[in-house]
Amino acid sequence: MADLKFSIKAKCENPTKMVVNTRGFTMVIDEPKSLAGTNDGANPVEYLIAALAGCLNVVAHMVAKEMCFDLRGLEIDIDGNLDPMKFMGKSDVERTGYKEIRVNIKPDTDADEETLKKWLEIVEQRCPVSDNIANATPVVIKLAE
Repeated sequence: MADLKFSIKAKCENPTKMVVNTRGFTMVIDEPKSLAGTNDGANPVEYLIAALAGCLNVVAHMVAKEMCFDLRGLEIDIDGNLDPMKFMGKSDVERTGYKEIRVNIKPDTDADEETLKKWLEIVEQRCPVSDNIANATPVVIKLAE
């Protein structure tokens, strides 16, 4: 199968607010008022962990089907901490991103614990967003021509 390509187009409305379009969908990315934003949308790092939840959901259901057990529903809670000092240009000590992302998954299923442990291992291995977060992915940033 050939690689899948995904793309977005984004335009800023103000220094903290970006409107993103993809496949006919619009997402608003903004900072909370506590970070000088207008609070018109989730911020970039919230979108990152939201993307992780969405991806884990898709992969979790696909793998459950492959493993022949009924996954009636799924609750996912994700949190993480980051030090804003580098982002704000005040320190180079910590990295800019999350220090750790913690994911708690609560499946609604009758599958036994052994099955769920194997399921979770496979889900983690096959989730593209988790892979992008956990492993270095080349990012090429350049000025548009």
